Order: sequence, then C-alpha cells, then structure tokens
Amino acid sequence: MAPVRGSKKKRKVEKKGEQQQEGVASGASEDGSADWWAVLSKRVAGNVSPSKGMDSFQSVFKMSRRTFEYICSLVKEHMMVKSANYVFTSGKPMSLHEQVALALRRLCSGNSLIAVGDSFGAHHSTVSQVTWRFVEAIEEKGIHHLCWPSSEQELSRIKSKFEQIRGLPNCCGAIDTTHITMMLSSSEQTADVWLDKMENHSMILQAVVDPDMKFRDIVTGLPGKMGKASVLQSSTFFKLCQKGERLNGKTIKLSAETKVEEYIVGDSGFPLYPWLMTPYPGKELSGPKAEFNKMHFATRIVAQRALARLKDVWKMIQGNMWRPDKHKLPRFILVCCILHNIIIDMEDEVLDELPLPHHHDPGYRQEVSQSVDKAASIARDNLSRYLSGKLHS
Repeated sequence: MAPVRGSKKKRKVEKKGEQQQEGVASGASEDGSADWWAVLSKRVAGNVSPSKGMDSFQSVFKMSRRTFEYICSLVKEHMMVKSANYVFTSGKPMSLHEQVALALRRLCSGNSLIAVGDSFGAHHSTVSQVTWRFVEAIEEKGIHHLCWPSSEQELSRIKSKFEQIRGLPNCCGAIDTTHITMMLSSSEQTADVWLDKMENHSMILQAVVDPDMKFRDIVTGLPGKMGKASVLQSSTFFKLCQKGERLNGKTIKLSAETKVEEYIVGDSGFPLYPWLMTPYPGKELSGPKAEFNKMHFATRIVAQRALARLKDVWKMIQGNMWRPDKHKLPRFILVCCILHNIIIDMEDEVLDELPLPHHHDPGYRQEVSQSVDKAASIARDNLSRYLSGKLHS
C-alpha cells in the first residue's frame, strides 16, 4: 500500500477508519454482512468462563462455527419469514446469525429470559419469541437427525460398535430415563400431577441411545412420578417392539440350537423382555451371571452418559425450570435432543473438549422392576452362558 501523503488525505483515512469502527459496533460492515460475533462476543463471552481447548465462540455455544452455520442453514427459511419483527433494544434488526445465537444461548446457558436479553441487548420478550421460533424451525427441519436406523447397513454398524464395547452381540441400543425438574407454584391446579417420588415437580425423558451417544428414539411429556416401566409401556417404541415391527431384524446364532434376536439394554428399573435385556437381580452373584452384569453395565452406560451430556450442555433442561408451559416443554426437550445429535452428526471437534459426566439424575433412587418374561429370562441365560464361553456349539 502506498504511503499516505498530506494531512488532508490522512484526515480522510482516519475518518473512514472511525466510520468502519462505528459500523462494526453497530453490527454492520461495508458489504452489510458484518462479523456479528465480533460485535456480540465482548458482551456475551464476557460472562462465560473459557473452556479448556475452546475459543470464546465454542465456549458460549458448545459447538464449532461450522456446526453453527449448518444449523443456520436448516432454520433460515422458517426464521427469516418474520425476521424484521425481531430487533435489538437499539432498534437494529436481528440478522439470522444473531437470532440463532440468541436462541442457542437461551437453551445452553440455562439463564433467564431477562439475563439472556441483557447480555445480547434485547428485550426478554424478544428472547422468548426468537427462541420459540427457533424451536419450531428445528422441529420441522432437523427432525431427520433423530430417528431409528433406516437401513440394515446402519443397524449393523451400531451392533458392531456395541459388541466392541464388551462383547454383547446383536445389541441395537441402550435405554434410560431422566427427570426434567420444574419449579411450580403449589397454587397451580395441576401441580400435584407433576410431583415425583423425590418430591420434585418433574417431567420424564426416556431415550434409546446408540453407541455414539446419539438419541435414536425419545419419549417425553409424561409426569416424573411415573416409573420406568410405565413410561416404557406407554411409548410407541414399546408398542412397535411388542408387535414385532421394531427390533425384528437378523437373529444371531449363539450355538447350533440357540440364537439371540435383536434387543436393547436397560437397567433393573425396566421390565425384562426378549427385546429388552436387563441385568440379573441381586448383589451376591457369581460366575456367568456376575460377568454378564458387568458387560451389561459397561454397554448400557452410554445411555447414562448421553443424558448427562444432554443436560450438561443444554442447561435450560438441567436445573429447575421456572413455571414452564407444560405443553411447550416437551418440544424444548425434543429440540435439545436434536441439537445434541446434530453436533454428533457433524463430527464436531468440540465434542473432544466437552466434559463427559456420568450422572444425570442425582438424588433419584434406582428403580427395580419385578416384571420378568419367561422367554426373555431363557434368552438372557443363553446370552450369559455364551459370553462366558459355557454355551456349547
């Protein structure tokens, strides 16, 4: 660049520089597109402690910019229809990136509408409206990220990964439940409906998870006082399995006379079915039964970790939600599960830096189901003997 000559020219350059700085401060650049994050980061990231191995953007949104851009592309058509209605308190219209950032921050921070609005320079009602529009958009455009395996090839890959954990053959998933707790007023007419066994108001989330900790089937919206067996039996997943329309693929021969059908694994709170393998009851176990329980636990823990990570990243559903709309809350939960899956599907490098907590329901006691299907009990015994090498071919 040629040197600037003359004080008059220099003043023009300085003035132009001042205008550019003003443009950045207002969220606009010369081409009108702006680096929106440069504008917001000082305010938003200033309230967030930097996470190990992450830059400020990743620390705030728990995802890379590449994943963020993909999410923007998913919701663009839906969210930009009424985009002119959403403005900052300064009167500046919100761009698509700013709307998505606002909604994601609301979901992953767990902060109140007012706190999120203050950090972004937006009214709390705008935070609420933008977040709900984002939820609707992800439900419509992102639901394909949360589905049961659609091909035999995909299911075979899942089975192979599960078997690599501790040797369980033909396993298609791990199931668990968690409580989404709520702060409800005792004056609410329906408050008692949501009171669970731990004296918390809560809503249940049941999830079937693959070995990559990706949600493959979820059920939510039911009161937290329902036990695991009741939640399972009220689900479409249960009905499909019982009718033989799910987990109805290839069987594997364990010996010349013994085979194992497709199944998922769950803890002792679930009933034992041919398609749902639970651990052997009792503490004083030995031999094949004790070994089976160890392998079973090491396999099903992926469901615990998936739910723990879900609540750790999407903190809106981690703590006590203040008087949530019980009709909308299941949709918020669903969208958090979809976003969890998107990060996995994008093979986001941030996954390597996120903590991997083990507990998602602290304080809740282990449930024990007494329901045992005779055919399932035989299938479990065969599987146990096979894994211990005592099932003869």
